[in-house]
Formats: sequence, C-alpha cells, structure tokens
Amino acid sequence: MSIAKNDPVIAEAMESERVRQREDLELIASENYVSADVLEALGSVLTNKYAEGLPGKRYYGGCQFVDIVEDIARSRALTLFKGSEGVNVQPHSGAQANAAVYLAALKPGDTILGLDLSNGGHLTHGSPANSSGKLYKAVHYKVNEGGHIDLDSVRDIARRERPRLIMTGASAYPRHWDWVAFRAIADEVGAILVADIAHVAGLVATDLHPTPFGLCDYVTTTTHKTLRGPRGGMAFARADLMKGLNSAVFPGTQGGPLMHVIAAKAVAFREALEPSFVDYQRQVLANAQAMATRLSERGFRLVSGGTDNHLMLIDLSDAPYSGKDAEAALGRVGITVNKNTVPNEKRSPFVTSGIRVGTPAMTTRGLDAAEARQVADLIADALELRDDTARVEAVRAEVHALCARHPVPA
Repeated sequence: MSIAKNDPVIAEAMESERVRQREDLELIASENYVSADVLEALGSVLTNKYAEGLPGKRYYGGCQFVDIVEDIARSRALTLFKGSEGVNVQPHSGAQANAAVYLAALKPGDTILGLDLSNGGHLTHGSPANSSGKLYKAVHYKVNEGGHIDLDSVRDIARRERPRLIMTGASAYPRHWDWVAFRAIADEVGAILVADIAHVAGLVATDLHPTPFGLCDYVTTTTHKTLRGPRGGMAFARADLMKGLNSAVFPGTQGGPLMHVIAAKAVAFREALEPSFVDYQRQVLANAQAMATRLSERGFRLVSGGTDNHLMLIDLSDAPYSGKDAEAALGRVGITVNKNTVPNEKRSPFVTSGIRVGTPAMTTRGLDAAEARQVADLIADALELRDDTARVEAVRAEVHALCARHPVPA
C-alpha cells in the first residue's frame, strides 16, 4: 500500500498494531472488532465531505449523497432500538452524546445524580475531572456491600438533593439496570431520566437486557463495544425533545459530522439487524457466565458475585498485587485487560485494586463457553504464577495458539 512507501514510520506502527490484535487476546470490555464492511466505510471518500446541519438542512452544498447515508443510519438506528422515537447519529463519541444531552436538558449549576466513578460509573456522569462535574453540581449514588446499586439509597439521595437530571448506566457495572425503578424515583422528584447504555447497547438491541426506551427521556450510547460498530456515539430522545437535542449536538457541542463514521455506523446497524447478531449477543453472555464461574472456582472474588452482562470486575483488594500489576502480568502473556477501581477502593485510580474483563471481542473471534473457561484458567495461571518465567512463557504460548485458531475477522 502507498502509506508503506510514503510514510513507513506510521505504516510500521499500524502493522505492529495489526499483529498485536491478531496474536493477543482482547478482553477489554469496551473494545471489539469491526467487520471489513465497516472498515471500508471508515476509509471511504466520505471523509472529504463537510456536512454541518442535518439531512435536507445543511450549511454546505454538495450534501445530496451524504444526506442519503445519514438518513439510512437514523432509520436503521430507530429500527434497531425498539421503542425509540428520535435519534441523532452525529456525536463523535459517547462522551459528546452525554455532553449534548446535558446542554439540551440543563443549565449550568443544575444538579445531576449519577453512579460514582469508583463504583463503576463514567467520567461523564459527574466526575469532578470532567466537564459534567465542573459545569453542573454532581452528586452520586453507590453500590451496596453486595456490589448492586442500592435503589433505596438512590431514592434517599434524590429526595434530599432534588436533582434536575438522573443519569443511569455505567462503564463497569456487571448487573442489569432497573429502569422502571429509576423512572419512579425520577417522577417522584421531578427529574429528567437519562440512560447511558454505551456498554450494553448490543444486549438492549437484541432484548437480552432490559430496555430504557419508553422509560427514559434521553438514551445515549457509543456505537462500538457490544454494538460492534465504529468508534462513535449517538443520542436518542423522546420526539418532543429532539429539536433541542439536535441543536445541542450542532452547533452546541461539535461542528461538522464525520460522514465516513456515520456511514460505518449505518453499516454496523445493518449487521446488528441480522438474526446472527442475536446469536452473537447470546454467546457474549454465555461466555461471560462461563468465565465468571470459572474465575470464582479458581478463588477470585468478583464484584457483585458474578455478572448479568458482558463484563466482570475482579476484586484484587486482598491480593498481594494491584490492578496495575495484574494488567501488566496479563499483558506479558498476551491477554489485554484494563486496571479498574472497585467499590471501597483504597488505591490510586492509576493503580487500582481490580481489573475489568469483558467478552465482546473474544466472542467476535468465535470463542465459545468452553474456551471462555480456558481463558479464565489462563488468567488465573498468569496471575498466580506471574513470577515463574517458564510458566509465563507456557501460558503465552497457549494464548497465541488459541488466537491462531480464531483469527480476527477483518
């Protein structure tokens, strides 16, 4: 390819990353592999086109073909997520989708109530390090001793703080969300209810996780993770709220949309509407259950005791090593995870006492539940025998053999 000739340094880095993805086992819960069709759309000539505004209402000429692409993306998104009324597919990320919802629904200084970051929440749910915690007054609910969201506590905090907006959803919560209960709490205190389903979108789309549609005023998501599309975001709203949401996306929080990414989103939505996508999501869940069960059998403590979705949190608070140490040890054998805070975290967020493990990417490669149990054993061996050089090399060889049997699809 021309880039190898014209820019060999970048070409070499890209090739090294391709090899890493091929030879290592990806268990980061927020990552996945896209199809060749999605990659083709991402690398298309649509990247050349500026298209500020919405289809039929652009601020630039020459948008007749990208209008077709965006209309198709919107139509497919609304078909995919049953009960949705309106959608904007332009947000560049889930974070920007959340920022747009806040801009549409709030005034600076309004109170938002979301899940605490150290308990599995997300930066954009009111972390003081994020604009959501700087522009708005953020208060947080937490999980209980069993690792589940304490709805009685959520209700008490909502009654006391009277938030303008309640945010649900997480980046590291392994259980189902009870949006019916949250709707009741929001109604009691007169709050707007938002669901960030970035992690579970694929499960929601296939009816394998409770749906927030019809219960929440706004729903945001990324388009990668379990949805298995390009990196990006989108935001849904009730029909009567869409005008404000559209304005909050553009010109409120970003400029021109990335039309090549929107095309890739449309392609991914078509793939997600195929019957095989339901089978894929079922296997994601089966693999997560198998892995969680085996890790527990091997003596690892899981936050909440297991998982209802695609991810699990391994609590290493009592281990002689940190989450950072575990991430590095697994990296040495070709297993990629991320360190993660756990409830009642005592260590720095740069060190942590846990790791987050997810099954979407490994399932895309074709691993089944029996192999998920094998992966759990490889994780356990790599951590327990992390100082045994010979065993580390043996585990790495097993990981590479497993990956060789299941090539990356694109």
